[in-house]
Amino acid sequence: MSNFYEERTTMIAARDLQEFVPFGRDHCKHHPNALNLQLRQLQPASELWSSDGAAGLVGSLQEVTIHEKQKESWQLRKGVSEIGEDVDYDEELYVAGNMVIWSKGSKSQALAVYKAFTVDSPVQQALWCDFIISQDKSEKAYSSNEVEKCICILQSSCINMHSIEGKDYIASLPFQVANVWPTKYGLLFERSASSHEVPPGSPREPLPTMFSMLHPLDEITPLVCKSGSLFGSSRVQYVVDHAMKIVFLNTDPSIVMTYDAVQNVHSVWTLRRVKSEEENVVLKFSEQGGTPQNVATSSSLTAHLRSLSKGDSPVTSPFQNYSSIHSQSRSTSSPSLHSRSPSISNMAALSRAHSPALGVHSFSGVQRFNISSHNQSPKRHSISHSPNSNSNGSFLAPETEPIVPELCIDHLWTETITNIREKNSQASKVFITSDLCGQKFLCFLVESQLHLRCVKFQESNDKTQLIFGSVTNIPAKDAAPVEKIDTMLVLEGSGNLVLYTGVVRVGKVFIPGLPAPSLTMSNTMPRPSTPLDGVSTPKPLSKLLGSLDEVVLLSPVPELRDSSKLHDSLYNEDCTFQQLGTYIHSIRDPVHNRVTLELSNGSMVRITIPEIATSELVQTCLQAIKFILPKEIAVQMLVKWYNVHSAPGGPSYHSEWNLFVTCLMNMMGYNTDRLAWTRNFDFEGSLSPVIAPKKARPSETGSDDDWEYLLNSDYHQNVESHLLNRSLCLSPSEASQMKDEDFSQNLSLDSSTLLFTHIPAIFFVLHLVYEELKLNTLMGEGICSLVELLVQLARDLKLGPYVDHYYRDYPTLVRTTGQVCTIDPGQTGFMHHPSFFTSEPPSIYQWVSSCLKGEGMPPYPYLPGICERSRLVVLVFSFCCLLALQKLQVEQEENRFSFRHSTSVSSLAERLVVWMTNVGFTLRDLETLPFGIALPIRDAIYHCREQPASDWPEAVCLLIGRQDLSKQACEGNLPKGKSVLSSDVPSGTETEEEDDGMNDMNHEVMSLIWSEDLRVQDVRRLLQSAHPVRVNVVQYPELSDHEFIEEKENRLLQLCQRTMALPVGRGMFTLFSYHPVPTEPLPIPKLNLTGRAPPRNTTVDLNSGNIDVPPNMTSWASFHNGVAAGLKIAPASQIDSAWIVYNKPKHAELANEYAGFLMALGLNGHLTKLATLNIHDYLTKGHEMTSIGLLLGVSAAKLGTMDMSITRLLSIHIPALLPPTSTELDVPHNVQVAAVVGIGLVYQGTAHRHTAEVLLAEIGRPPGPEMEYCTDRESYSLAAGLALGMVCLGHGSNLIGMSDLNVPEQLYQYMVGGHRRFQTGMHREKHKSPSYQIKVSTHVHTDIGKCATLALAMIYLKTNNRSIADWLRAPDTMYLLDFVKPEFLLLRTLARCLILWDDILPNSKWVDSNVPQIIRENSISLSEIELPCSEDLNLETLSQAHVYIIAGACLSLGFRFAGSENLSAFNCLHKFAKDFMTYLSAPNASVTGPYNLETCLSVVLLSLAMVMAGSGNLKVLQLCRFLHMKTGGEMNYGFHLAHHMALGLLFLGGGRYSLSTSNSSIAALLCALYPHFPAHSTDNRYHLQALRHLYVLAAEPRLLVPVDVDTNTPCYALLEVTYKGTQWYEQTKEELMAPTLLPELHLLKQIKVKGPRYWELLIDLSKGTQHLKSILSKDGVLYVKLRAGQLSYKEDPMGWQSLLAQTVANRNSEARAFKPETISAFTSDPALLSFAEYFCKPTVNMGQKQEILDLFSSVLYECVTQETPEMLPAYIAMDQAIRRLGRREMSETSELWQIKLVLEFFSSRSHQERLQNHPKRGLFMNSEFLPVVKCTIDNTLDQWLQVGGDMCVHAYLSGQPLEESQLSMLACFLVYHSVPAPRHLPPIGLEGSTSFAELLFKFKQLKMPVRALLRLAPLLLGNPQPMVM
Repeated sequence: MSNFYEERTTMIAARDLQEFVPFGRDHCKHHPNALNLQLRQLQPASELWSSDGAAGLVGSLQEVTIHEKQKESWQLRKGVSEIGEDVDYDEELYVAGNMVIWSKGSKSQALAVYKAFTVDSPVQQALWCDFIISQDKSEKAYSSNEVEKCICILQSSCINMHSIEGKDYIASLPFQVANVWPTKYGLLFERSASSHEVPPGSPREPLPTMFSMLHPLDEITPLVCKSGSLFGSSRVQYVVDHAMKIVFLNTDPSIVMTYDAVQNVHSVWTLRRVKSEEENVVLKFSEQGGTPQNVATSSSLTAHLRSLSKGDSPVTSPFQNYSSIHSQSRSTSSPSLHSRSPSISNMAALSRAHSPALGVHSFSGVQRFNISSHNQSPKRHSISHSPNSNSNGSFLAPETEPIVPELCIDHLWTETITNIREKNSQASKVFITSDLCGQKFLCFLVESQLHLRCVKFQESNDKTQLIFGSVTNIPAKDAAPVEKIDTMLVLEGSGNLVLYTGVVRVGKVFIPGLPAPSLTMSNTMPRPSTPLDGVSTPKPLSKLLGSLDEVVLLSPVPELRDSSKLHDSLYNEDCTFQQLGTYIHSIRDPVHNRVTLELSNGSMVRITIPEIATSELVQTCLQAIKFILPKEIAVQMLVKWYNVHSAPGGPSYHSEWNLFVTCLMNMMGYNTDRLAWTRNFDFEGSLSPVIAPKKARPSETGSDDDWEYLLNSDYHQNVESHLLNRSLCLSPSEASQMKDEDFSQNLSLDSSTLLFTHIPAIFFVLHLVYEELKLNTLMGEGICSLVELLVQLARDLKLGPYVDHYYRDYPTLVRTTGQVCTIDPGQTGFMHHPSFFTSEPPSIYQWVSSCLKGEGMPPYPYLPGICERSRLVVLVFSFCCLLALQKLQVEQEENRFSFRHSTSVSSLAERLVVWMTNVGFTLRDLETLPFGIALPIRDAIYHCREQPASDWPEAVCLLIGRQDLSKQACEGNLPKGKSVLSSDVPSGTETEEEDDGMNDMNHEVMSLIWSEDLRVQDVRRLLQSAHPVRVNVVQYPELSDHEFIEEKENRLLQLCQRTMALPVGRGMFTLFSYHPVPTEPLPIPKLNLTGRAPPRNTTVDLNSGNIDVPPNMTSWASFHNGVAAGLKIAPASQIDSAWIVYNKPKHAELANEYAGFLMALGLNGHLTKLATLNIHDYLTKGHEMTSIGLLLGVSAAKLGTMDMSITRLLSIHIPALLPPTSTELDVPHNVQVAAVVGIGLVYQGTAHRHTAEVLLAEIGRPPGPEMEYCTDRESYSLAAGLALGMVCLGHGSNLIGMSDLNVPEQLYQYMVGGHRRFQTGMHREKHKSPSYQIKVSTHVHTDIGKCATLALAMIYLKTNNRSIADWLRAPDTMYLLDFVKPEFLLLRTLARCLILWDDILPNSKWVDSNVPQIIRENSISLSEIELPCSEDLNLETLSQAHVYIIAGACLSLGFRFAGSENLSAFNCLHKFAKDFMTYLSAPNASVTGPYNLETCLSVVLLSLAMVMAGSGNLKVLQLCRFLHMKTGGEMNYGFHLAHHMALGLLFLGGGRYSLSTSNSSIAALLCALYPHFPAHSTDNRYHLQALRHLYVLAAEPRLLVPVDVDTNTPCYALLEVTYKGTQWYEQTKEELMAPTLLPELHLLKQIKVKGPRYWELLIDLSKGTQHLKSILSKDGVLYVKLRAGQLSYKEDPMGWQSLLAQTVANRNSEARAFKPETISAFTSDPALLSFAEYFCKPTVNMGQKQEILDLFSSVLYECVTQETPEMLPAYIAMDQAIRRLGRREMSETSELWQIKLVLEFFSSRSHQERLQNHPKRGLFMNSEFLPVVKCTIDNTLDQWLQVGGDMCVHAYLSGQPLEESQLSMLACFLVYHSVPAPRHLPPIGLEGSTSFAELLFKFKQLKMPVRALLRLAPLLLGNPQPMVM
């Protein structure tokens, strides 16, 4: 039986045994659709619903039952989480019949269905595949690109792909697919070979067998193969060999394994992208064959291919040659080819970019593989690249252009060919596994021969290639990798499950609950077991570990010579065994460390293989040891450990460490049972599980060991000390005289063990692990355990310095003397001392301390991947303290870092913080660092927190604790969607009151901007058009009732002129304020033209027929109403084509509103989403308004893009752009006007020659043969002028390629109306008759002049071109003035000023300077009563000219300062507005004409509103309100329009938008504010009304709204805006209270959120305005964070309440009396509040605790007011440590080290320098706290010296034994005063010195501080009294 126990000891127990059933199987049965789909498939739908459908149903049901037994398959993989974190669950893809079920686990639950797919035909295969979405096809693009994760479902004729995002693709397959594989690049298909592949006599070349598809929208392309031939030259060709099958494909490394059925060998290839030269080789034809003959009968390439027939190919190449498939002709001659494959629907595969260039050959692409011929025409297509081919009958057909291959397989390795290779030795299972040391193996299972072949492979040094090594055979029936623990499970022929790592056997796997394989049968593995073992006494653990060596055969299994015989015998044994019961039949679905076993009875069991170690400490130590040992030894060590650890009933978490120590020391040669501290290890319970099976055996003969074990047990000691024991006077029984002393005699190490020679190396890496653990405050327990092991090793290796080092760290754990095991001096020579081993222990604290003092230090050793914290700390401190740092030169010689230093960096703290986030350091890591080490990092963070850059990444902002910035960074990366400030008004609230279209404004922000008054409500009242107006008419006695009704209706008609003008202004007010719900139509408020008459509130209606109402009066008003509603939609909203169409109204009368809605969608950029089909649909309706809205909208959406499709659309509506011969289309005049402006918009700023030429001609075009347009033609000319101006916008005289057009001269010609050039160009035919010109020529300057003027103004905009400007000067003689219409002077002045942009000055003097002298001298001042009489001066002309010129100058001032809120411009314009108001009421206003004065007033008002756009200025609002009330007299529709546009501009976008002064904006504003207003609501004679809405193109979001990051509500914050210097002013700073409109961004240098209430934040615009623009476009949300103790401006406008905080913060005496209740004013952090609650509140009878309470209160206060709450734990830890020291209870010195480091940091050079540079900056730690700390420690240690400590120190220094009681205080003294170890003291001896000076000199090179030396001096100099300071 001994064999049995021997066997059990090395068994590995599997855990978590569960029965396994694929999850999808159950779901499939209940899935609703399975049946219906099959029904649908079996019968056409028509039959199903026919009358005799019942019979059909029965038939189909029968068929269903036949198919019930479907074959199922499933695959599992490790769960992939969306975020990319490490998850541990399975995902399953289950396929049965037509269904695919994808189920996922999660952290919290077992599998659940994630998606289920049902397809039309049986699923052949389903798999996961990640496609790469990228235009760039290069190899390096693969690392960075985003990936589309998909599931691919293969059916017989097509493949479906479903991505996680919800996209579905379907790709037809041009051939039958045998298999599909997911690769790193996409999918790989294997074509299945049909039996009649090539007819015997057929001359055709073979088709490729493997194809790839890189993206569902890409073509399927053949695979290229590059194979090395015998002679070393590689050959490139398509893969055409049918014998070659893929058996395995791996993504990382990207390799393919194939099996050649003919030669029976496996090969490995690397899969990569094709290189261009390989492409060319495959695409070129071979050149040898002469001319292609016989085109008709076969492919034209046959002749070429004959010479390269299969016979010539070298034997090794598994390929047949294949030159090209591009030659394939669609020949109709061979009928046998018809039935080849299902023909493909000619579906145009969309290329990914959807650009026409990429999609050229995708039409015929798929069909090229389709060998069935489709064209019945006799023409043969063939392509031939060979130069000597003649072209008899061969056409170069564009459709058969070559398909460019994408992927290539490159040959890596082929197994050696043996003689006895069997026929079908194809691998049934292939996987890649790595062993415990990371060596990789490619393993393939050849089932027919029952063995697993493992090929070792590794990357070459330059990482470009894989190198394959030797093959090892392992007998196996089945195998599977266990990835998580780098092993594999092998099922042996005998039915045993064995674990291997690489090719090293670890041990058998024991599965509880499954019968073990028969134990009686002879084992194939010879196992040396002696019969003596059976009777000997139970062995202790160490023996057991020793015997592991024999149990586990550690040599790789030798391949047996006569393998075939061996297998036969195995089979026979198997048979006898298999009849006994269930056994393991196969292994499948390995995931992580779980694997499924299939049993012979068909059931399945899922087991978990235990991990290598569960405790973090053991894992770290194992990693470190593995890192340092040679690979073979490391594997052996890990195998031994794994066997011990994973034995059945293995150890729990706590005893794992003890087990590890025992195992490790045994392997080093220790006898752990004889070693005092390991002997008493408690392996939980009494016995180690490893030994359990042995001890359990009843042995007749007891032994002394048993008694020893009992006496040494903890239980015995407990009983001994028990009271009962004492009272019974039992004498303590001694363990048999074996005292420690006896032990120490005979303990020596066994030098033959595995790790003996490596003890120093292992000791050193464990020491580094120990130093690493010291940097993690959570690992205290582990350190204590590790110290014991290290001390033992250090003593035995006779490393005094190390023992001393451990003693100073853990004085209570480390006795100065202890048990030593002798190492035979003869053997020490064999010990391997690694080169990096240092005799001085590397100490991280010591290193940091020296660093802070600025002393030089040796580099600190580091183990990559294990000591990551040490590395971080070392790098951080070199950053912080060695001011000398430019470049970090990291030299890694024997895994260590060394630093070189040079000059310092501008801001070290910032560099440090940014670098730390890049390394992946987070706040949680910082919290677990000890406080002394963390302090410099926290200090750096504190300094960065003050003034961070605004563009730091999110992680950095989180680290420095600026949530405001991190939230901004995080929002910045989100797609534009609903923003924080969107007002979510529930739709139900406003139903009672009528919707006036202004409900969706964001009142929260508006109430912050205009907090003092209700101006917003007022504006809303003025602009609403949904309620009836009040008609107030007094009924005089003489009026009859009928007349009175007419009177009321006339009055209502006047008021309606105003109501109809309101929507334009409302559109401005509500601009971009609403995010529509995609499921509801946009609410359009109705335009209410009724009235109510007081006192009875009777309704007054215009439709009563009492008065004449103009026809179509409301059509434009409805249009504007639609635009206003549409403009509410924010550009960031999610809307699509369907929603736009969905809004189409049912009633025809609402068509005008819908037309306006379409135009609005164009202006906010959404119309580009409308499908072309719908656009066409709307235009063909012929509704004039819809066409206008649509054309303008589309053009505005495509502003300046020169989009061709839109150009075509517009050209149809402009006769001038159609060919001369085209049919005359009857396009309504207004639509032509809109189209012309549309052309201007689409070509804006492009200076497109042809467009400019046509528009130039159009300006002066006489009104064509249709004379009825003569009245409205001015608007057409104007449109042409505006469009020409836009096309050449701002180009001035640099119009490239247009010099022959003489644009400016021609325009000047039009303007002054002189001789007109005869019409040139293509329209000459239409206007031959001269008669048209006669009529126009007299008026040419009035009509066309305006248009030409504006065109000139736009072309020369801002060019400051004086010569052109002089043409536009107002005439200065009376004679000339009589020739010019006064209105025209307004435009001339405006144009002139816009050209001389930089001359405009915001004062009235400049405005007046535009008026010519003659007017200034003679113009009447309007207030005078008497009219001066003069014969030769026409006063009327002069005064009109005067006001118009002033209005023009004012308008240009408005343009110049649009959106700037410039104060002087405002004052100047306000003065003129007031003047015009007074002129209007002056007695002689009639000379100038009220109409002219009203026009000028409106112009000035608009200018004023432009300057103050978005600001809601009160004075302008008052003017607008006054003008709103004027309704009679001259006030027509146009003036109301102007006044309400001014009001809208003033509150643009609810105060969120302002105007820009860019060229494009000014062009848009010129169109919108053209200073000639319509006389009535249908008037489009001079200017198309729809153009009034183009102001949207000039609006830009400029409102910055600070949002408090904690409460997420908008708040006030102080901004400091810095302007760049310009020619008018120096660089200046201005303070604004946000929320506020910012000035134009190009004027600014930087914006800063100023303190003291909020954390400072700087946005630097000199680097580019992109960051700020993205903030502004997302509603301008800028996150800010309130500082501690500050209240927001809303709660405390004057800052008086915060004063309390200020006084206390200055550390007055009140700080002691700080009441914990007040802390809530300073912070909302729950942790701090509860700290105040529990630790700082005094309770009754406190006693001496009051002092601690006071301390805590003041510390808390300090932390909160200085905003360093993170320092609270550090303060308290320091306080606790000092108290512990005072009580002499320091058991470890790490806290003292931390305090020492804190003190050193604050006295370090770098910190002192920083304080000098920034004296005002807050101190990071309280300056009073540190000296107190220092003083207290000094006092405590000095007192100890006086009461006998000095003797102890003396004893230590002279190496004499010490008292136990004093050990811990001595260690504290040594650490705190950095006393060197005795071995460092000068060899002269201690007593040699006579004076202190001499001592100083001797100790100088030991770097010992003077204060420590003062304390040592008395001891060293021999006088006993210490000189206590």
